[in-house]
Amino acid sequence: MSELKVGIVTKEWPPAVYGGAGVHVVQLTQALRSISGISVDVHCFGGKRDDAFGYSTPAELTNANPAVQALATDLEIASHLSTVDVVHSHTWYANMAGHIAALHYSIPHIVSAHSLEPLRPWKAEQLGSGYAISSWAEKTAYESAAAIIAVSDAMRSDVLTAYPSLEPGKVITIRNGVDTDKFAPNYDASVAEKFAINGQYAIFVGRITRQKGLAHLLRAWKDVPSEYGLVLAAGNPDEEGIGNEVAELITELQKTRENIYWIKGMLPHHELTALLTGASLFICPSIYEPLGIVNLEAMGCETAVLASRVGGIPEVVTHGETGELVDYIGDAITFESALTQSIMRLMSQPELLAQYGVAGRIRATKDFGWEAVAQATVDLYRSVIA
Repeated sequence: MSELKVGIVTKEWPPAVYGGAGVHVVQLTQALRSISGISVDVHCFGGKRDDAFGYSTPAELTNANPAVQALATDLEIASHLSTVDVVHSHTWYANMAGHIAALHYSIPHIVSAHSLEPLRPWKAEQLGSGYAISSWAEKTAYESAAAIIAVSDAMRSDVLTAYPSLEPGKVITIRNGVDTDKFAPNYDASVAEKFAINGQYAIFVGRITRQKGLAHLLRAWKDVPSEYGLVLAAGNPDEEGIGNEVAELITELQKTRENIYWIKGMLPHHELTALLTGASLFICPSIYEPLGIVNLEAMGCETAVLASRVGGIPEVVTHGETGELVDYIGDAITFESALTQSIMRLMSQPELLAQYGVAGRIRATKDFGWEAVAQATVDLYRSVIA
């Protein structure tokens, strides 16, 4: 079988990886490159680099809306995709590069659906008028794509609901994976010592964005006994409003207890896995989550998970086996109260949490390996080329 040349298009690429989509792209690329007969070129935002084809925003658009900047970068990327057999784009930032390349060079375009603009209205706070542009870009790319990869069955359903003109057979579920060699128990106590973390603690890891529900967790924590600590590996706010809200909530908590630890910068991998491993509980209070790679990463580190029952999370976290789920139906007060009750009950049962942690690592290793994800992706590539 002849070599298959793939063009991956992404906004995020190391070191500028700040979300689950970026983690997915990096690990998928690594897994694809391990398959014989597959050649992968990565085209990314962020300027020139040695490990990928990097593109900068045109200087004359430095002060333009971020959505306009993204489209300008996409045009530049599209002009360099003439030699690939299939182009695979990730997130709306990169979708139009794939769409334009498909039109220009008559090559199939695959889209990975990591999230959907119609289901993230709060993005208008970040993008302003650019939200209309990002929504148009996503809709146009999806409706013209050769195939769409949904990262969960819940996401597949959301895609078909958001874009009802799509042929259902074009939307394929291929769940995200996790590298359980990288995300494995790491018992380095010196990392907690470095951040002066003492005692039993729960941990949140994620961007400061309304989607991740951090403000809900912080309000819920007000009624959690002060004997339990909370580590927040949280930074890179989407916009000033949510950044200020989270900072104020953290400050209020820190006034009454000493064990609220806010780590604003992105943690090196070794430190992240050590803090995940040392935590009694990983908390994912998202109000929208297509799958939730962070839950898989915590499970890989053998840490119990408490997460919201939204999107694809129930396809990862098995309630009562690898952790527990809390319902979110849009009522903040009810959700926060339920979080508080679940946190208190679980943190008081270390043996149950240990049991959940062991089961979580087994599930992550068995059901979410990257080898299977990459092979399913290649099979899809070949099906749209045939």
